[in-house]
Amino acid sequence: QVQLIESGGGLVQTGGSLRLSCAASGRTFSTNTMGWFRQAPGKEREFVAAFTWVSFRISYADSVKGRFTISRDMAKNTVYLQMNSLKPEDTAVYYCAAAPQKLRFRDYDPTEYNYWGQGTQVTVSS
Repeated sequence: QVQLIESGGGLVQTGGSLRLSCAASGRTFSTNTMGWFRQAPGKEREFVAAFTWVSFRISYADSVKGRFTISRDMAKNTVYLQMNSLKPEDTAVYYCAAAPQKLRFRDYDPTEYNYWGQGTQVTVSS
């Protein structure tokens, strides 16, 4: 099992910044991709960003490209999401997720991920 704990959410004004953290514990050696997703009220969970260890592949949703940056600290088993130039439409609960190595892995697809954190609320006021 892998446990994921997010932190760093909060309330920020439009144009502000936040950094989310996701600390992984347990069988972390079994994970190959760490991703961030978000879910706004009444909407489906959507992909934000992902980092794949083996290939060092990094991917972003078009809506956050140029504003958000995913990074990792392997020594701390922690993945970060730096969010800059925040907009009201970024308001959502942000979830960290982890997945093992898979063939033809779709990092944007939440059904590919085995483990999820509890989520952290990000609210951007206008």
